[in-house]
Amino acid sequence: MDLNGARRELFEFLRIPSISAHPEHAPDVRGAARWVVGALQRAGLQAELLETAGHPVAFGEWRGAGDGAPTLLVYGHYDVQPPEPLDLWTTPPFEPDLRQGRIYARGAADNKGQLFIQLKAVHEALARTGSLPVNVLFLAEGEEEIASPNLLPLIRAHRDRFAADAVLISDSAMFAPGLPSLLFSLRGMAYFEIRVKGVTRDLHSGSYGGAVPNAASALVQILSTLHDRDNRVAIDGFYDGVDQWDTGTRDQVRALPFREQEFMIEAGATGLEGESGYSTLERLWIRPTCEVNGLLAGYTGDGAKTVLPASAMAKLSFRLVPNQDPVEVGDQLKAHISRNTPPSVDVEVVQLAGGKPWRADLQGEFFEAARTALRAGFGVDPVLTGEGASIPIVTDLEELLGARAVLMGFALPGANMHAPDEWFPDSHLEMGVETLLNFYDELSHR
Repeated sequence: MDLNGARRELFEFLRIPSISAHPEHAPDVRGAARWVVGALQRAGLQAELLETAGHPVAFGEWRGAGDGAPTLLVYGHYDVQPPEPLDLWTTPPFEPDLRQGRIYARGAADNKGQLFIQLKAVHEALARTGSLPVNVLFLAEGEEEIASPNLLPLIRAHRDRFAADAVLISDSAMFAPGLPSLLFSLRGMAYFEIRVKGVTRDLHSGSYGGAVPNAASALVQILSTLHDRDNRVAIDGFYDGVDQWDTGTRDQVRALPFREQEFMIEAGATGLEGESGYSTLERLWIRPTCEVNGLLAGYTGDGAKTVLPASAMAKLSFRLVPNQDPVEVGDQLKAHISRNTPPSVDVEVVQLAGGKPWRADLQGEFFEAARTALRAGFGVDPVLTGEGASIPIVTDLEELLGARAVLMGFALPGANMHAPDEWFPDSHLEMGVETLLNFYDELSHR
């Protein structure tokens, strides 16, 4: 592979500010979709834009292996998170910069860099041999960072066209430098906004304090009921049906070379906390959580202003594990808040997003081919790891297509996904492509 040429291509891709959350960037999002279509066509696939009610899907297909061969669907996304706060970037987020072996840019790890590796691998395979052992479909969406609202309707409407035997996704990180991994789980998510209303306007805290409801105090009171002293979520029914992971899986997790002190340094934390009875990795991978993500109430400017807030708001997210459903969790949360709301205020709970958790099937030819390919590409056996974050579409793709997903990521821990100075290891461009070439070669022997 021409590494310098590949890097130039990736940098061109990274320069497109395809921020799906900002309407003013809609032309850039479409431009990124067109870039992916062009890359697919250059690789030798038939490719086109598929329109949705929102941002388009870039779709490509190579069916040269024939009707009797399995079909692999490669999924990724070309949209990125907003880059703010801009002043915390060392170099501008959409001006890719290579320094100290890392490519810095918004989307370098999530997910343009990893999607590019998948594109380049198919390009190289077809350039070298003219064929692949399986039929390959590419689906790159532009709304993953806004919870993929229009992807499932598109797939349902064209299910036969997207039919596959396996789904391959590179949108995650290896466990550590030099130690590749295959994911066995992803947590799901349920995201809410809690709105508390006390009075019609902010009031003087001296003239009214102690006599009228304070929305901020009521919100704090509500939030304080969400956990017990052992940091378990104190919502009735929350743990009903939660998978109790087998001893073998928990033993494998505990055997991983995880150093809590290094994790604390990476997180900028002076201590760790979480649900009693579980290790840090278990808390991150196989246990559900409830977290306050943001608070807004009253006066927050410089100096003093003695007011009673008329309203208050909190952003709340739950990370879910297998057998938890985001809609059911929403119902449980609303019932809990109803029981714990002071009678003098009104509360509204609005669900903003949701996604199902996922647990891997650690068997099958595609999974074994991925395991062998990672061993060949990185020189060591891959470890099985979980992921605390969410890729909601994974479970949906499995259920809609009847295919099993294989998650094989090439980013590294601390890559600053969704944060300033996002980066991707430059050496993983070539190593990732070679790993995927090994993956296709392994499939040809099976």
